[in-house]
Amino acid sequence: LLLHHGLFPTAPAQPRMAVSVELLAFYRALFERSCDAVNALANALHTHYTRRGFRVTDKEGSAVQEPFRRALGRAIQWFDVLQVELDRHFESIMSHCRQRITQHTNEHPPERTQNSSTASDPRFVRDSDHPEDPNPVSDRFCDAQLIQRCPACFGGTAFGRPLADGADIHVATDGNFHHRHRRSAGDSPAFYQPRYFLPKSQVDAVGKRLEQARKRPSGSRKARVPDEAVDNCESTYEAADGHKQKTSMESFDDTGVMALICRHDIPLFFTNIDTPGEQQKYSIALIEHLFSLLPLRATVVLLYDIGCVIDRSIGRYDIISHSIASRLRFATTAMHAYGHEWACQLVYNPRIIEGLGLTDGEGTERLWSRFIKLIGIERSSSRQRRLWLIDRQAEAVGIAMLRDLGAWQKRRLKKGVHEQGKVSQKVLDTCVVSISDLRSQWSEQRTAQLSIRAHAPARLKKELDTVLVLQAELDASNRALQTTRTAISKDNQASLALDALDSMERTHNRLLEKVQALYSSLNVEEQFPELRGVNLDFVRILLMARDLKINIRKRAIGSFFEWDKLDRAVRGKDKALGTKLHQQTRKAIAKRQPALMSAIRKFNQYCEQLERLYEPQCGIPLPTPLPTKLAELRSDQSLLHDVWITPAEGNIPRWLEDQEVRDGIRALLKRDRCREEQVRLGMEADNMCRWFGNELATVEVAVRLPEYHHYQLLLQQRREDLLVLQEQWPSPLASAARYASHAQDARQLAAEVAGITPTSNVELNWLPPVVCSLSSAADNDDEMDLLDMETSPADEEQDIAPEQLQLGDPFTKDSFDLITPPTMVPEPLANRARPPISGFASIDFETKDLQILASREACLNDICLNGCAALLYSTHVAQEPSQFAVFSTHDLLRIRYNAADEDLWRSMAHTKYWEKPIWILPIHRASSWGHWVLCSIHFDSHHLLLFDSLGETRPWKIDVPDIITLVTRLCTIAHAQRGAPLRHAGQWVAVPITTTALQTNAVDCGLWVLAQIVAIFRGCQATGFEEHDMMPFRRYLLSLALDLPVAST
Repeated sequence: LLLHHGLFPTAPAQPRMAVSVELLAFYRALFERSCDAVNALANALHTHYTRRGFRVTDKEGSAVQEPFRRALGRAIQWFDVLQVELDRHFESIMSHCRQRITQHTNEHPPERTQNSSTASDPRFVRDSDHPEDPNPVSDRFCDAQLIQRCPACFGGTAFGRPLADGADIHVATDGNFHHRHRRSAGDSPAFYQPRYFLPKSQVDAVGKRLEQARKRPSGSRKARVPDEAVDNCESTYEAADGHKQKTSMESFDDTGVMALICRHDIPLFFTNIDTPGEQQKYSIALIEHLFSLLPLRATVVLLYDIGCVIDRSIGRYDIISHSIASRLRFATTAMHAYGHEWACQLVYNPRIIEGLGLTDGEGTERLWSRFIKLIGIERSSSRQRRLWLIDRQAEAVGIAMLRDLGAWQKRRLKKGVHEQGKVSQKVLDTCVVSISDLRSQWSEQRTAQLSIRAHAPARLKKELDTVLVLQAELDASNRALQTTRTAISKDNQASLALDALDSMERTHNRLLEKVQALYSSLNVEEQFPELRGVNLDFVRILLMARDLKINIRKRAIGSFFEWDKLDRAVRGKDKALGTKLHQQTRKAIAKRQPALMSAIRKFNQYCEQLERLYEPQCGIPLPTPLPTKLAELRSDQSLLHDVWITPAEGNIPRWLEDQEVRDGIRALLKRDRCREEQVRLGMEADNMCRWFGNELATVEVAVRLPEYHHYQLLLQQRREDLLVLQEQWPSPLASAARYASHAQDARQLAAEVAGITPTSNVELNWLPPVVCSLSSAADNDDEMDLLDMETSPADEEQDIAPEQLQLGDPFTKDSFDLITPPTMVPEPLANRARPPISGFASIDFETKDLQILASREACLNDICLNGCAALLYSTHVAQEPSQFAVFSTHDLLRIRYNAADEDLWRSMAHTKYWEKPIWILPIHRASSWGHWVLCSIHFDSHHLLLFDSLGETRPWKIDVPDIITLVTRLCTIAHAQRGAPLRHAGQWVAVPITTTALQTNAVDCGLWVLAQIVAIFRGCQATGFEEHDMMPFRRYLLSLALDLPVAST
């Protein structure tokens, strides 16, 4: 009862309060934009009602401090749960319609153009309500769940693209430890089944398997990157250390969230992190779940901050099956790649490796930015509510991103492919080196820099750190000695100072011996035979310069990230930091900057020393100094290159010393990535077009099936959403004409599958009425007895044509003047009644109804109109069974209020409408005064003749869909109850009887409707009455009512 009146209870039983459904729907839309705001809404309502004088009190009369918060929170929660359940039912409808399409296309293989989206599609068979099913749908298509989340990525029909060419699908994953949950907040009973989160049991099972795999000996593998480089990456990133505690488990029971997204930033799946660190089981579980929903030939590129580390782990241990590992390639995210070793970047940087286009993998950071408003709320919510908040927010973000796919493609095409490609092409045009030479130089550079000899062993690096410390001690000792000698030279009698000087010189000599011992222990000549014969001082400085440059690169990149974060906050592209935090950030950056500048100056000194000690015959390329300004350092590509520590074979490579070649290689790589991106965008545009056609066909089938009439509103909204995408998604890669072709094919397929016209999208053709004059016989027949049907038999129904839309009616004004005397109203009036006859319900005219008929200024009510229509039928329709079914003014209301099929059959079966070619449907339009109109439904011609005495056409746009729904449902019910044919199939055309006003007052509309009904009974399409004929006609109707017997009391 509450829901019927638009109210939602705050408790399942004996609720004290109910909330407007409209308010809850508004809050749901608000939640999708600003997240959970129950407290704000409750306090706002409390303040609003208090200001209006409405105060909530308890039994003792005391004011309640928070009268709405708990009740409103429960109503919002359970309203959303109900909405989710409704969405599941809706998805099951869509799944059933996909099955219908699949069955039809299998039985009737279509012969369509290449743009057709109606080919047999096994993905339609999938029910997306069961995402936990680990079996793929088919060998050709992705799971429907993935397709619905991102049709651009997963809507393809051909899979198996080689990993070296970029694979079929690009996804990214990352963990976030800000989305924690306080242990003290507790838990609540489960009330929601997450649609994005993987079950904890599934993730834990993966974790146990990983532990068992790591206990076994590691297998042999061919390293793509030297282990020394990967070790450095692993020590640099906290995400690579699964045992590092990022959150206190004493205070938090859920420590974070890991997400898997597609390359369009659309969230696909999540795992809840309940361990102190970012363990590999979370990413592996996401990977395995993704592959369980993909075709067996599909290949994937996964971008991850520590892609190099997890790739090595998979190579060492059998932590995933070979069928997945052979179709999976790892890459680092674009921004985080620059924190990795250069050798690691050569294999994993998406801007360098082939096939990845402009995919950056940083969409997870953008997703976390959207989720930032959840952080504070999650920590104090229950565990179940936390998952509900994230899951529902993820769905809202995913829907918004899906709608934005068209704009995303246009931005990527303009800002990425065209602009960046134009800049890189300009560099290549001015480069004196040919493209083939640049590619050859790039291949040589990758081969050389991926060599194991290009990386110092870990032990050597560790001891070099000790060398740096000892060198600092030696420098300090030497300065002390020089100071002491200067002081002693001024005082010849300072014997104690001489003793101290001797001691310091001995200490200094011991330090020199330690340094020499360390250099000997390094065994540089054994570990690097290429350096045999090279000046040891040169080698020492070279190795220290190499180690120092790695340290500089890490410091510099960290500083770049800090400045970028600060700039984004200042420019409004990121969350504002606030004055205090902004100043603290600047102070922290300024505090670390001197150490970075000092290291750069030290490195530049090494470069000068190496240049002095350089011997050309050694063949080792010299390092170039670094800029001392951060802005210049940021754009200096040499920062990313390690110091070369092995001699070059032959001449020094051009890629190392020729700036023209180095600039050309960077431009060539950028141009290649832009071209790859354009190809991938074209594939995604094809997928989007195909999905649009398939989805529209599914909706059109559902709209046409009468068993889903209760979901017409949702289906219509879904179709409107798709038609909006038809306007927003076209791009230079997929034109609007192509989308229109898909839409046309979808409607054609739906008509073939369902064989039923849509019930809510009837084409309204407003044809201009043609007024024809009456025949001469009708004009001269002044003595026609209007009440004698023997002299004017009803004509057979004719096909409706535009020239027939307004014909004269045998009821003429002369006839009324001649034979209809003024009706004498008896005093007092008595009720009149008639039992059910001729397919009509009983007639009961009460005194007030007869007074309405007798009054000149009274508008007819429903009893007068329904009763007079039955009397006119009995008077003017002589043959039985007739071709007319006259409905009540209440019948269309039953359709609008979604009455059950049993109720419709019980109230309308007496008309035997399934046998009648013409249905007459009087309609009441609610307004300030109320207005009667009429629709006659002609099955022979599939026309709806619309009569409105005011000549309006706009309101019919609201009425006609309901009329078609009535036709569809009644035909379907009759087919089920009596086996009657489904006569409603096909296209219907709505035609107005008149577009000019016939009445000028506000009371005669019901009389005009009855006059039109008489015209239909007598074989005409329009009445010939004029406005001054209404009063005689009213007296005529009153006489018919008074002829009925007086009702028994």
